[in-house]
Amino acid sequence: MVQPHNKTPDSPPPKLIDNFGREMNYLRLAVTDRCNLRCVYCMPEKGIDWIPREAILTYEEMHRLVRLFVELGVTKVRLTGGEPFLRKNLVEFLARIRQLPGLRHIHVTTNGVLTAPHVPRLKEIGITSINLSLDTLRPERFFRIARRNEFGAVMETFHRILEYGIPLKLNMVVYEGLNEDEIVPIARLAEKYPVEVRFIEQMPFNGNGGFRRIRFSWKTILETLKTAFPGMEPLAPGHSTAAVYRVAGFRGRLGIIGGYSRVFCETCSRIRVTPRGVMKTCLYDNGVLDLKRLMRAGASDRVIQQAIRETILHRAANGFEAEKRAPRIHSDSMATIGG
Repeated sequence: MVQPHNKTPDSPPPKLIDNFGREMNYLRLAVTDRCNLRCVYCMPEKGIDWIPREAILTYEEMHRLVRLFVELGVTKVRLTGGEPFLRKNLVEFLARIRQLPGLRHIHVTTNGVLTAPHVPRLKEIGITSINLSLDTLRPERFFRIARRNEFGAVMETFHRILEYGIPLKLNMVVYEGLNEDEIVPIARLAEKYPVEVRFIEQMPFNGNGGFRRIRFSWKTILETLKTAFPGMEPLAPGHSTAAVYRVAGFRGRLGIIGGYSRVFCETCSRIRVTPRGVMKTCLYDNGVLDLKRLMRAGASDRVIQQAIRETILHRAANGFEAEKRAPRIHSDSMATIGG
């Protein structure tokens, strides 16, 4: 049973500030660890140890957590996975949290395989934006990367989102030796369409611990783009993980996310909640607060919010410090973390 809360509708939410003075106003909620692709940079092809269904947060638990975080000053929520649209009734959950007072922005990250039929309803709900994974424009290469033949479904989602006018970001993970030659062709999608194309460093969370240090870093990506588009101009930095650029004549923009290089830690405003209900204050930590355990033990809203506040005050300064505290983090997959 959800506990009552005493905050009046007109009172401003208190800010959630960490021990370094950073305001935490962005929640990334992973609704499942399941995925219908097997991307080489994210998880093994076989032998995946899925989380038991009873160990995953219920919709009621997730709704409660979103409400509690919004009362603590969170204004932006992103639903991730795994692949979030594998979770039944996801769209109804989105519609429900859209009604929470104080929640200004709701975003969804998806691989696009199952998303196209839901786009009209997402537009109706008022989803702020969608992030769509697109690592290649070649169907045969898509199969090599994702180990599934779903390129056509992803492109259908791409065009459907544009048709309905939902703001769209394309996420390309640059995987050295496999797709770095498509950086420029995929960047040109921002020339033709009003999208933000974002290039992401390969991350160490592939589920088998076999990650090797990358050479194709954000700096190399930037050099590649600048060579192709010498008129690139950086936009003013904000709280985004991406460094964003404008190119003359482009309808959209280009962005680079240096997640492995950890170039945005100083302004990071993100809290993650994994499918198991564990809160992470950094992508590189092992989880710092078991919210599901608190809820299932009957903790009140006040107790849970106080635990969140106290945990935020012990946050690592950056991803490198968090990684030192979590030496086994590289054995995780992005699906279990909630990328």
